[in-house]
Amino acid sequence: MNPDDYNDHGMLRLPLWFWTILILQARTWILFVMVGASRQQGSDLLALFYPESQNFWSGMLLGLPPALLFLLSGRRHVWPRIWQAGYWLLLAGMFVTFALQGLGLWQSTDTISGVDIVLALLDAAALAYWLMSRRLRACFDATRRLA
Repeated sequence: MNPDDYNDHGMLRLPLWFWTILILQARTWILFVMVGASRQQGSDLLALFYPESQNFWSGMLLGLPPALLFLLSGRRHVWPRIWQAGYWLLLAGMFVTFALQGLGLWQSTDTISGVDIVLALLDAAALAYWLMSRRLRACFDATRRLA
């Protein structure tokens, strides 16, 4: 690795795809913030993306680990054990999200929307990157510091 790949604390810089995956996995939280910002059309936005409230609450629950990792990412040198556990927690959340989407698509009696298919494909790509990226895995390794 190049010394420019490390931050001021001697830890590997997080790749751009890490941030993209966090945004994708925390999409319900982002929608929640948008609903709060647009007071008059908030309920319409929620009804558009989450016609069933059960899906909204499961999205909020599954979006909690990525939101917490986002908040922790700037201070990961302070809590390295929690940061390392975050890798596995987000991986488990991504598996559950992908499984729930697959189950929802499989059980769908109505026509399947293009948005659902795109989100499932994006989640599959994010999961594949999370599992195969050595650089991302090294970012969660507390022993990988610039000497």
